[in-house]
Amino acid sequence: MVEHAVSIEDDKERNKVAQSIIAVMGNMNPHLRDVPDFQHKLWDQLFIISDFKLDVDSPFPKPTRELLAERPDRLDYPENNAKYRFYGNNIKRMIDEVKDWEEGPLKEAIVLSIGNHMKKSYLNWNRDSVDDKVIFDHLKDLSNGKLNLKNVDEDLSEAADLVRGGKRKYTKNNNSKKGGRRGRKRH
Repeated sequence: MVEHAVSIEDDKERNKVAQSIIAVMGNMNPHLRDVPDFQHKLWDQLFIISDFKLDVDSPFPKPTRELLAERPDRLDYPENNAKYRFYGNNIKRMIDEVKDWEEGPLKEAIVLSIGNHMKKSYLNWNRDSVDDKVIFDHLKDLSNGKLNLKNVDEDLSEAADLVRGGKRKYTKNNNSKKGGRRGRKRH
């Protein structure tokens, strides 16, 4: 159909055939009619199928071969050479945000929450128990000495409370006395 449209000499007739082709393409994918720019995509596909040879009046700008072949710009990936990678970037962002707040109960509570999250992250990566002093030292180091939990009255949460979900507790079902697996006998 597209090759026939390209070969038509009369502009009016060629435009009419192009509209018909767009209608057929739309009917082939009726579920996509609610997608934004559906018509624009159809017209772009029509020009691509015709190898950019079709000369019709389109309601949208005609794409060019160069635009289609153009490579996207390279994405810049953030360079993060974090000292303690197992805490992640969000912990560093939180520390940077909170370290300049004025002292008070809100700052103390947030710093304690950050410390608990650091302990949880440490345990997720290392699976060994961790002394709170290590977390305090890391927090002080990451905040350039501005945040210090050593003088806080509260301790960090226990490791078992922070890392849950390791072991699941199963309950026995009522059929366990009948031979194990869902009450079926094994022969």
